[in-house]
Amino acid sequence: MPQIVDSISALRNTLTPWRGRRIAFVPTMGNLHSGHLALVRHAYTLADRVVVSIFVNPLQFGPTEDYGAYPRTLDQDTLKLVEVGTDLVFAPSPREVYPQGREGLTTVTVPGLSDLLCGAARPGHFSGVATVVTLLLNLVQPQTVLFGEKDFQQLLVIRRLVADLHLPVEVVAYPTVREPDGLAMSSRNGYLSVEERKQAPILYRTLCKVCDSLVAGVDDYGGLEDACRMELTAAGLLPDYCAVRRALDLAVPNAEDRHLVVLAAARLGRTRLIDNIQVIR
Repeated sequence: MPQIVDSISALRNTLTPWRGRRIAFVPTMGNLHSGHLALVRHAYTLADRVVVSIFVNPLQFGPTEDYGAYPRTLDQDTLKLVEVGTDLVFAPSPREVYPQGREGLTTVTVPGLSDLLCGAARPGHFSGVATVVTLLLNLVQPQTVLFGEKDFQQLLVIRRLVADLHLPVEVVAYPTVREPDGLAMSSRNGYLSVEERKQAPILYRTLCKVCDSLVAGVDDYGGLEDACRMELTAAGLLPDYCAVRRALDLAVPNAEDRHLVVLAAARLGRTRLIDNIQVIR
């Protein structure tokens, strides 16, 4: 049974005897699914102790987004973490994490990467992510932190802040875990109606088509993006963006770039789906 703590003092007291051993950290917002559990399992191949945080971070939600409705499922999450042998769960309240409140809070912003794609559609989102991840890394002080590749832009933002701030932690990416029909696992998939759940895999299939075209030598990136948006719209989704970018930094690729990533975000009913596929030409 993992130890569960909800205060920073209890977290530090628990971690103190572990210093000197390798600690891996998996930050989450809870409502855990098989993708999260795969991250925890992988963490145990890299470290002696694994810490999982469950914290629905208000900083990364916009005023019209689903912070209040986001599922809080700590009891169910704990049972799932028992199955994979988690050592410690840190499940603080917003008051514990932000005791002075959010007004005037010191924040972390990664410029450039935070302002495009999902950052353009969700202003301030990645500043909220960067701030809470920096705070959590400071509290846990792991040697390794793990993130899934489903949110590829988030992964790059975290890698950049770790590099720029010279944080002594290795950022490990884990491949996107998918349902049998290709839909990327996400805590927000639970918002989908039965009919929407049948539609949702079109996002992955559309990205696969773009990747096939890239591998075949097509380099009309704008044309591929337009075709992606049109296909998603025809299927009943509302795309925020479809983009072909350089995997290193999400820059618009040129003819010499070989490692690319195809990314898309689209709304289906009240659910915002994101996905990406990397491709090497």
